[in-house]
Amino acid sequence: MAKLSNEAKKIIGEFGPALIATANKAGKPNVSPKGSFRVLDDEHVIFANIASPRTMANLKENPQLTAIMLDRSSRKGCRIWGKAEILSSGDLFDAVSAEFAKRDMKVKHVVKVTVEEVATF
Repeated sequence: MAKLSNEAKKIIGEFGPALIATANKAGKPNVSPKGSFRVLDDEHVIFANIASPRTMANLKENPQLTAIMLDRSSRKGCRIWGKAEILSSGDLFDAVSAEFAKRDMKVKHVVKVTVEEVATF
């Protein structure tokens, strides 16, 4: 498990959406933007699944993912490699669901990612 640096946390908070790359068991890739991507704590990031059936199917087969945030103008960014845990209940799920319900959006899952490696550039 890796810790997010203050620089990585700042980039995650300022740049978005994050692009999430996943692959199924056979290795077929998928990339999906996640505007809900954010820092949970020093070792975890999260995002909401609102309408991402391929991302979720891939994560069920293969929980490894990569996320990248990039500011094109400054060419600064952050890349995270990690392992996903899919949540459909609990305090975190309830809190994220309530936040999105205010915008008339239904959260199907919250994906909690344990950060295994992080790089800023």
